[in-house]
Amino acid sequence: MLVQGERIVEAGAAVKHPPGADTIDLGDTTLMPGLIDAHIHLFLHPGAEDLQTVEESVPQRTITALFAARDDLMAGFTAERDMGTEGAGSADTAVRNAIDQGLVPGPRLRISGNAIDILGGHEDAIYYNPAQHVLSNATYANNTNEIVEAIRGQIKEGADFIKMYETGPDSVQNGKLHTPYQYTEAELAAAVQETARVGKHVAVHATGEPGALYAAQAGVVSIDHAVQLSDETMRLMREKQIFAVPTLTIFEYFAQHAASPAAAARERAFFDLHVQEIPKQLAAGVPMAIGSDVGPFPHGTQARELVLMVQAGMKPLAALQADLLNGAKLLGWDGQIGALKAGYFADVIAVPGDPLKDVSVLQNVRFVMKNGVVYKK
Repeated sequence: MLVQGERIVEAGAAVKHPPGADTIDLGDTTLMPGLIDAHIHLFLHPGAEDLQTVEESVPQRTITALFAARDDLMAGFTAERDMGTEGAGSADTAVRNAIDQGLVPGPRLRISGNAIDILGGHEDAIYYNPAQHVLSNATYANNTNEIVEAIRGQIKEGADFIKMYETGPDSVQNGKLHTPYQYTEAELAAAVQETARVGKHVAVHATGEPGALYAAQAGVVSIDHAVQLSDETMRLMREKQIFAVPTLTIFEYFAQHAASPAAAARERAFFDLHVQEIPKQLAAGVPMAIGSDVGPFPHGTQARELVLMVQAGMKPLAALQADLLNGAKLLGWDGQIGALKAGYFADVIAVPGDPLKDVSVLQNVRFVMKNGVVYKK
């Protein structure tokens, strides 16, 4: 492969060797495009998720986010979609811009700023003393007018897309997921229309029905988590090419790190249900993208998501296609990243072994290049 500047010029078994060109010999490794994580939280780290957003200042959390971005890049993730700062406002705009300007190492980013939620919703501080007036981890919007106003504010502050919470809290009863919806189909449609006006889109947190159906009817770009979907929701997602982003890793992590045996059992039931539903979604033709929800578990370890997707029934090739090809489409860089082709950005990694035979080799990235710059060798 021949790289000049930030782009791939040639890729194949034999390429030109211009005079004075640096040669990098990666030995017995597999060269492949940089990985893509379509669901991350740079502003979160392992520990009490609610407490860290209360106890840590936005400047402190921004510094932590810079290190998280570096860790993700060094693990081979050269492009990511940040799904909300969890109460840090538009601080991810500064992180994205600093990376783009070459001031700090990190993936190319699509960011959503603060996510949007209802009063008393999924990210509101509902378990604290109300007299303390603990702030929500998202921006309140309780009706169509407020949704449009919140979207305009997020875009003004630099958001590339809008993230909305559509369901929660969740419980599993007799093998069925129960989760209340937060926004109606009409409210979500208004959000989709407002973002489309300026060439952007809406992604939703939605674990189940009927919220996932409302999101699919409204025409969001992705339904993240997508634990249990109805036949009609899956049909619409296939028809409209709405991506499911399963985020299995976060549920596995919560089950393994629960505060009590009872909590562990609840989290394990949720994870097991999710895994059981993946083959149904694949059989229904739901387009998949790979996202881990990294943040509450350590940054730089999220290649585990591809391992879990294969364990849930995806072929390794399909998992890589979901990550690289669908990830590029979802992030709006189709034809720019996700393949080693002439004209694409030089986002390149190397792993030992063959990921088509053992996808777990993606957890041991040996070489990282992003935009033609070598970060790990």
